[in-house]
Amino acid sequence: MGDKVIEEKKQLRRELRARRIDHAAALPPAMQGLVFNRPPAAIVDLLPIGATIGLYHSIPGEAPTSRYASWFFENGYSIALPYFADAMAPMEFRLWDNPHIEDYLESGPFGEQPLADAEQVTPQVLMVPLVGFTEDGDRMGQGAGHYDRWLENHPDTIAIGMAWDVQKVDQLPTEPHDRPLRAIITPTRLYGPF
Repeated sequence: MGDKVIEEKKQLRRELRARRIDHAAALPPAMQGLVFNRPPAAIVDLLPIGATIGLYHSIPGEAPTSRYASWFFENGYSIALPYFADAMAPMEFRLWDNPHIEDYLESGPFGEQPLADAEQVTPQVLMVPLVGFTEDGDRMGQGAGHYDRWLENHPDTIAIGMAWDVQKVDQLPTEPHDRPLRAIITPTRLYGPF
């Protein structure tokens, strides 16, 4: 059973990655500037005052986070990004002192990340990237399990997915270690909060 689920996930992940990249590439630049400007009111209502918000530094195809980073920062929240000491190290989060200044980022094993001397923190809310999702809050990530492991160790953190509408599927093959999301935000809908 386990091998079958792993194979199903690999195939579905390939299909969903291609769908995500094709969709994002087809969006006109003017449209890209209109989506994910600020979190929906129902999500803002979930945020503890002054919370640290964990974001991801989006790669091509992923739902963009830069405008959310600016909105959170300008509204008094601290911003944190994933940090990896090396490719085999567990994911942790470090403060991103100002999302308007790229100099506060450096190259890491999985892309841009905060500087090594940035303060390590535990976000109360985590905006999570994904490859696919269901309307019930199931999530398929990139496959390395970084977010699932981190969320398992931090069960009180509110996990919210960000995705394009084309990433929604009716169901996902799941395993016991897969962590569901509290809500999913797309350009046209909010699923949850669950």
